[in-house]
Amino acid sequence: MSPMPDGFAALWSADREAQHDAFVHFMALTDAPVDWSYDAWDELLAQLTFSDNHNRAIAGQLLCNLAKSDPEGRIVRDFDRLFAVSRDERFVTARHTMQQVWKVGLAGEAQRRLLLAGQEARFAEAGAEKSGTLVRNDICVGLRRLYDDSRDPAVKALALRLIETETDPGHRKRYAAAWRGA
Repeated sequence: MSPMPDGFAALWSADREAQHDAFVHFMALTDAPVDWSYDAWDELLAQLTFSDNHNRAIAGQLLCNLAKSDPEGRIVRDFDRLFAVSRDERFVTARHTMQQVWKVGLAGEAQRRLLLAGQEARFAEAGAEKSGTLVRNDICVGLRRLYDDSRDPAVKALALRLIETETDPGHRKRYAAAWRGA
């Protein structure tokens, strides 16, 4: 096991430039599996409910990236806490997490089933939200990314079924655009 890379504390800095630089650095580090995920895990979970929405967004995105570095399957236990950020009071925070949460589905079969159930429920509830069209589009795009990486036919089937539930033809066309050629 490698030690936690330097600079992790800067993720929670009040200096937005330092925070952003640390975020970019750690997102790049976690693009591939790492062996220090559990050194960061509890801190990231704690930040999901921190008062600063930047911290919540960073924690959510990093946990999504770390799902592939989770041999114990902690993400299954903690998925509801992570997915709650997709309903954050600050839409930009929710959206950043929503755009990354598909990565949880790459971590294993149980993780994928959990993610698909969460995405299905989130798609349904987004219809009544102010920015529901964007949420639904992010779900469709994320499911396409998951399908492209996993080739799991259940992912495609869910996405196409969700798209068909959209009553607005313009929105349905927009969501379907992510699935052309699949």
